[in-house]
Amino acid sequence: MKHKFFAISARHPEAGEEALDTFCSQHKVSFVEKQLVMDGEQSFWSVCVTYQVANSTFKGGDSRKPKVDYKKILSTEDFGLYLELHALRKEVAERQAVPAYAVFTNEHLAAMVQQRINSKSGLEGVSNIGSKRIEHYGEDFLQKLNEFWARDFLGKSGEAQENQS
Repeated sequence: MKHKFFAISARHPEAGEEALDTFCSQHKVSFVEKQLVMDGEQSFWSVCVTYQVANSTFKGGDSRKPKVDYKKILSTEDFGLYLELHALRKEVAERQAVPAYAVFTNEHLAAMVQQRINSKSGLEGVSNIGSKRIEHYGEDFLQKLNEFWARDFLGKSGEAQENQS
């Protein structure tokens, strides 16, 4: 890890802010420490930025997967169901006082939609959904999925009947 120091004028911080913002946007920042140094008209912010070198073997930091935009991946109809499941997950998480990802991840929700899950055995086939999650949360999600599939089926069969007339 390396450190970069900035002295940013308290009276006219614009140039220093720009330099700090540019540096931070171009490096993987681990920690920022700042201190106001009082010196009358010459007062300034002393900023120390701790950052990682590109080939660093440091294990901390942001090792999460990149975010997936499911709106681009799923069809409009499927994305609507995904949003319904997302809202249900939020309700369940609040009710159980657990983080939303502990219920099901975004990836799980998308898989439920893409694989047209409609049963407990279908949930068991989704990658990384364990039996405890299915036991605790499966029924609520299966109910929502099956309601959607029924609405979808009725909507499509109604369209087919209209087209035959």
